Amino acid sequence: MMSWVPRHFGDPWQSEVAVGFAQAPITVLVAAKNSNLLGFACYDTTVKGFFGPIGVDEAERGHGIGEALLIATLKSMREAGYDYAVIGDPGPVAFYKNRLDVMDIPGSDPGIYAGLLRRQGPG
Repeated sequence: MMSWVPRHFGDPWQSEVAVGFAQAPITVLVAAKNSNLLGFACYDTTVKGFFGPIGVDEAERGHGIGEALLIATLKSMREAGYDYAVIGDPGPVAFYKNRLDVMDIPGSDPGIYAGLLRRQGPG
């Protein structure tokens, strides 16, 4: 998993997945078939109460894996005591709006992501 995520989604998401696997309980859900990773979703890895990141292998998109991960992760968050979740950087907003009762939080962009240091290239 820790080499699959950066290969498909980049180093920043790898660090969030590492945080999720280091927590008890683990806050990363994984989709796999025949020992092949298809996707993942996290929560509580950037900030408590935040959903994401979520990623599905490009070749597997459109088969309901992302939706299944989204719903399973939100159910896990509910079981952990959350009444709602924040999607910190939703990417394709239509994906969420087509599946959930969502609302924009006015003035939240870029939110906690403003000024984050991101590693650029090797080194």
